Amino acid sequence: MSTSVIKLGPHQLALEEPMYFRVEVDGEIVVGLDVLAGYVHRGMEHLVMKRNFYQNITLLERLCSLCSNSHPSTFCTAVEEVAGIRIPARAEYLRAIADEIKRISSHLFNCAIIAHIIGQTALFKTVMEIREIMQDTKESIYGNRMDLAANCIGGVRYDLTPESAAYLGKQMERMKGPLDELYRTYATDQAIRTRTEGLGILSKPDAVNYAVVGPVARASGIVYDVRKKNPYGAYDRLRFEVATEQGGDVRARAMVRLREAREAVSLIEQCLADMPPGAIYADTLPEIPAGETIAKSEAPRGELIYYLKTDGTDMPVRLKWRVPSYMNWDALQVMLKGHSVADIPLIVNSIDPCISCTDR
Repeated sequence: MSTSVIKLGPHQLALEEPMYFRVEVDGEIVVGLDVLAGYVHRGMEHLVMKRNFYQNITLLERLCSLCSNSHPSTFCTAVEEVAGIRIPARAEYLRAIADEIKRISSHLFNCAIIAHIIGQTALFKTVMEIREIMQDTKESIYGNRMDLAANCIGGVRYDLTPESAAYLGKQMERMKGPLDELYRTYATDQAIRTRTEGLGILSKPDAVNYAVVGPVARASGIVYDVRKKNPYGAYDRLRFEVATEQGGDVRARAMVRLREAREAVSLIEQCLADMPPGAIYADTLPEIPAGETIAKSEAPRGELIYYLKTDGTDMPVRLKWRVPSYMNWDALQVMLKGHSVADIPLIVNSIDPCISCTDR
């Protein structure tokens, strides 16, 4: 077999972040792939050791825009575990609300890009208009459409008044019908199914072998969600189903995200209904002792892990994070193999990669 190598990147059709591919092709068919990263290296793991714990909350929120709340939330959890800080119950529910709001926005953005890539311009605009409900919600409650600044060590920085809680409840009610309609569209529209079904298949054994996480894993039949397997915050008191599909293709990954968006609406409503009164942050914060811990959460793209080591000062000795995209992009070798070069943007987008928080 005579093959050649084409170079794609560092800018991609489906990504605004730089990612470089060396694709081995036989004609127009992909037979091999090397993913080369490092174009967004910002020295973040060095910078966090030059700032104290409180300054790092602000810095870590800027690792990634779409899952920006997951980074400071997981970091705060790690600090709280080292220091033995128990956050108030109300703060646990408020953290869950912020996480689920970001999850809906992130998943809708990815599904909108799918529509854009396959030429469904009207559907792209529709999905983005629905997403605007969530963007408006974030701006109204947190004062910002992307970085919420919701977390602090020992709790959260914001509270819901009766008026803002009622507003959030109405916004969730507004989301239900459009999300149901989007799910039906992606599930039944023949043009979408023709372009996404059977494309970029990752079988369950391959998903296990590559240790993929998040919607990528659940679309291949792996029932793993940190919120269920290792509940944190308020999630042990909330009811939800882990969205899974068996197809392992681009369509299955989109369907998982849309189902998770619908579950997120239910989770927010449960939080509003069950959230207890009381404080939103710990009354006093002890000194952060020497120690080390691992904290993890279910970010929109999957399992997010933070490792923290401290020495008794107000600055970390070591802070390291493993993000979902790092686990998922290696599996593109399997997903892309046997498909045409023209399918690369759609398959790459289906893993919803975040380059900035992976390169760091």
